[in-house]
Amino acid sequence: MNNIYLGSHINLSAPDYYLGTVRDALQMNENCFMFYTGAPQNTIRKPTNQLKIDEGRKLLLESGINESKIVIHAPYIINLANTTNVKTRELAISFLKEELKRANDFHVKTLVLHPGSHVGVGLEIGIKAIIDGLNEVLNHDTSEVRIALETMAGKGSEVGANFADLKKIIDGVNKKDRVGVCLDTCHINDAGYDVSDIDNVLNQFDQIIGLDKLLVIHINDSINNKGAHKDRHANIGVGLIGFNTLCQYVHHPRLMDIPKILETPWINEKPPYKEEIEMLRSKKFNPDWAYKL
Repeated sequence: MNNIYLGSHINLSAPDYYLGTVRDALQMNENCFMFYTGAPQNTIRKPTNQLKIDEGRKLLLESGINESKIVIHAPYIINLANTTNVKTRELAISFLKEELKRANDFHVKTLVLHPGSHVGVGLEIGIKAIIDGLNEVLNHDTSEVRIALETMAGKGSEVGANFADLKKIIDGVNKKDRVGVCLDTCHINDAGYDVSDIDNVLNQFDQIIGLDKLLVIHINDSINNKGAHKDRHANIGVGLIGFNTLCQYVHHPRLMDIPKILETPWINEKPPYKEEIEMLRSKKFNPDWAYKL
């Protein structure tokens, strides 16, 4: 495999759990990947000592995958921006603490987190709530797991639809070395950025946040026009962002060391990642494959 770190979102499921996740990644010719430690929509979690972590890590070592490029995605139910529901906020903080511990058990160093939704109380209040929540979590966490705040599409009351908001959050966190950003190509397109002008996007990101804070990139096409604020992913090369633009993010020299993760829709109940990764690596779009979509 070349030095481009390219993979996908892979399930962690019985009976092989992490061993199966690693095996699936290798079968799709991936050299990095992302997974949930449990269902994204609830708090039910198996103890990590039952998830075949040692077996999975052994296979990683044998395969030559760089463990530092593996990513965990926090569940969607964590909403640090919510100040209107005490129980929801307490759950977000306690569950994020647990997810950091679980990531540490997997020896994974990056946890992607949606910043949250302010549910109508206003952006500034939502940003402050996220800062307070992250500080409460990180001030007492002794791991080295970094939280990558994901760029959002801006639907509803989502926080994080522009780089300036993420910068405000990072500036307010005490342990700044523990917080970075996950850039999603579909989300920034839907948020209103001209995703096709990659150098301008990266320059804006660098000027506002700093490219050293870019920890993960989600490579997704979008079914929506720029600025739609809808967050609807499309398969690689069949959406409105397009194959050539997404290839630029995969192969850009300023982004070479960053893990790039596909979250595109399954086709006929099967993951399309092996074919999409092959196209992106080779920079050759396969119209015959796309036609089958």
